[in-house]
Amino acid sequence: RLNEPINLEVGRRSARMPGMKDHYTMLAGYNAWANRRVYDAASQLSDADYRADKGAFFKSMHGTLNHLLATDRIWMKRFTGEGEAPDRLDTILHERFADLRTTRESDDRRIVTWVHGLDEAALRGVIRYRRVSSPEEFVQPLMPALDHWFNHQTHHRGHAHMILTSLGRPAPELDLLYYQREVAAGRA
Repeated sequence: RLNEPINLEVGRRSARMPGMKDHYTMLAGYNAWANRRVYDAASQLSDADYRADKGAFFKSMHGTLNHLLATDRIWMKRFTGEGEAPDRLDTILHERFADLRTTRESDDRRIVTWVHGLDEAALRGVIRYRRVSSPEEFVQPLMPALDHWFNHQTHHRGHAHMILTSLGRPAPELDLLYYQREVAAGRA
């Protein structure tokens, strides 16, 4: 049985294989969708639960959501040369959840728009940046940087998911496949 083909529907695949632009456009859409779902769930927390240290890397839901926004701003500054970027990974950009959510939604629109504007040539380019924690300059191909960025967001949304479940709260479905099915059904 191990020698049988894994993909039995190879002949039924789309004739056009998507390019990397389509891939990153999908990841930007997924990112905004997943953030909405996490924020919807977090909005149901009391302020005490929202700020409770639940053992996540940035301790609480408050710290985790602020970290995600801070790092998105850092990376967008690296990618575009525009916008404000904090100088610390644990920066609290907004104390109030409502303000954080409004900024998150705005930044997600910015991310989606920027990624949508990339073409295949830009994706094959490089970026130069300095880390927040050191003055050393890095030169890196853009696509692996985008992979890291979207993966980092998923990683810390996993922390937010853990915080919700540790509080006995329902946590939203965040799997990429679930998002892709929602898009295919016209619900995302």
